[in-house]
Amino acid sequence: MKYFNRGKRLAILSLLLLTAMLKGASTYAQEAVQIDSTLREHIFTYGEIECLEDLKGTLTFDQVRSDSIAARFRSSPVSTPQNQHLGAPVWFRIKVRHDRSAHRFYLLEFFDQTIDEIDAYLPDTNGVYKKQQIGDKYPFAQRWFHHKNFELSLDNDREDEAVYYFRISSAQTADVIIVLRSIDRFVSYALSEYLTFGIFYGMIFIFSFYNLIMFIAMRQRQYLYYVLYNLSVVLYEMCTDGIAYQWLWPNAPNWNQYAFAWPLLSMSIFALLFTRSLLAVHVRAPLLNKLIMGVIVARCGYFLACLLINPYWFNYKFVELIPLAVAFYTGLYIWLRGYRPARFFVLGYSFLFVGFMLKFFIMLGYTWLNFGIVSYYSLSFCFILEMFFLSFAVGDKVRLLKKKRDKAHRQMIRQMTENARLKDSQNRELEAQVQARTKQLSEQADVIAAQNEVLIKTNSLLEAQAAEISRMNALLEQDNRQLQTNVEKVTRARALSTSLDFEEFSKIYPDKESCLHFLADLKWTGTFRCRKCGNEHYYPGHQPFSRRCSKCSYEESATAYTIYQNIRIPINKAFYLTFLVYSTKGRISSHKLSEILEIRQSTCWSYATRITKMMEERKKELKQANGQGWSLLVLDEREDT
Repeated sequence: MKYFNRGKRLAILSLLLLTAMLKGASTYAQEAVQIDSTLREHIFTYGEIECLEDLKGTLTFDQVRSDSIAARFRSSPVSTPQNQHLGAPVWFRIKVRHDRSAHRFYLLEFFDQTIDEIDAYLPDTNGVYKKQQIGDKYPFAQRWFHHKNFELSLDNDREDEAVYYFRISSAQTADVIIVLRSIDRFVSYALSEYLTFGIFYGMIFIFSFYNLIMFIAMRQRQYLYYVLYNLSVVLYEMCTDGIAYQWLWPNAPNWNQYAFAWPLLSMSIFALLFTRSLLAVHVRAPLLNKLIMGVIVARCGYFLACLLINPYWFNYKFVELIPLAVAFYTGLYIWLRGYRPARFFVLGYSFLFVGFMLKFFIMLGYTWLNFGIVSYYSLSFCFILEMFFLSFAVGDKVRLLKKKRDKAHRQMIRQMTENARLKDSQNRELEAQVQARTKQLSEQADVIAAQNEVLIKTNSLLEAQAAEISRMNALLEQDNRQLQTNVEKVTRARALSTSLDFEEFSKIYPDKESCLHFLADLKWTGTFRCRKCGNEHYYPGHQPFSRRCSKCSYEESATAYTIYQNIRIPINKAFYLTFLVYSTKGRISSHKLSEILEIRQSTCWSYATRITKMMEERKKELKQANGQGWSLLVLDEREDT
């Protein structure tokens, strides 16, 4: 029993040892690629490529070659390995069995153009490794081949098995596709690839040019948004394909690291604006319209955050899933609501959504979805399909608008035909009515002609009477003017010599202008003579009824050199005060004057005293007034002298 248990333990131990040996053999036995005369191209995959993650980035090349570290290399579990940790370096190694008799020149090519840095360690025939640095962080002119991919020349003039090491670091997800190609195969492949790119970009430019012409012709913003969206796609694809770095900015490696972020931003914005315009979202789905504008603002905010805070965030391209999903959902919603042009929009975005999700799941680690070149260019194929169906959507909308326009034209033609029929019917009715009315008017014309003869005779008589009336009116008007003149003279005479109340007096001198007019006529009854220079010519002054000398510009007001100069009460009341004092011969009291004129008693006393004094001084002239009355008291002769 004891020996049985010991044998059993030995058997189990032997089995475990054998399993470990088999496992170790499967782990460390890396497959080597054989070069022969028939080999033109080979893509390294699965067991042909081994990788080692260096998350801290501290491993040196000598350490990687050491036995302790070399044992940590593992075969790629997928056909196309990727850098799972962005920014952290990953070591890869491949084996190539050279054959000098193949008589071909070979190179190694890295298919992904977005890899930031590749440190390649290439052995010579003596086993000495030479380091070469390639990647899109270096100027384009440093490349061995001026090609969008990264190429390394191989020395096939040897008969050994060489191990090649690569230290790869990239800030974004990179597909490590290593291809062994002969020079002749590379040339033919490169030519066909650039031809394919020419067709790809040419199709997009044709789409863009066509829609630009449509925009110029129809002035609809959806075409402009579509053109800008297509151009953004072109620039983004050129950035990811390496074409932009090769032809647009070959000497700006720093800019090239994040150049893709700008077309990616504009692509999202113009895609949403195109969706909003094409489907008339603001009319058919106001809430989705607000959501679209909110996503545009948020996407711009995220771009500014990346630009100002941390440019590394630009590599999180999965944020584009949000605007893409919003545009796709908007098209689906409006299509289900019955808008037929949205069906092509939904179909186009379905392809783009599938391509984007394929890239997204590959980035999340679903490596079984990575089919190499097919997966790598899947998004480009989806862009072409999307543009193709979006063109159908735009055309379908135009067709729908044309159909509505034709329908409107047909309705307009029917309406115009009906209007013409109604017009003809109404014209016939109107012609009949006009004929009847014409006959009636013709009958009435004879009556009117007879009446006109009577009216002509009557008008002749009336014209003679009117002439006589006009002559009489002219005589009456002349008499009225004479009478009015006489009335004014009589009224002025009464105001100067008789007793009037203030109401009647105010009708003669109702306001300041009439009083000033009276004073001006009284002062300058004869010719004007300037008191300064004696000039007899004048112009109207700035004040009412004042006169300004044309020679020395001296201006004299109507109240100057009168008893009303610098007066502080209304001048019409001052006139009446003078009249009352004159008519009562100075016997009216200042209290009575204050009651009549509604002026302070002291003011009335002051003016009444002055007028009474002037009456005493001019007693002789007043006796010989001859109808001039109190106007002789107005001029202040003392100031005149």
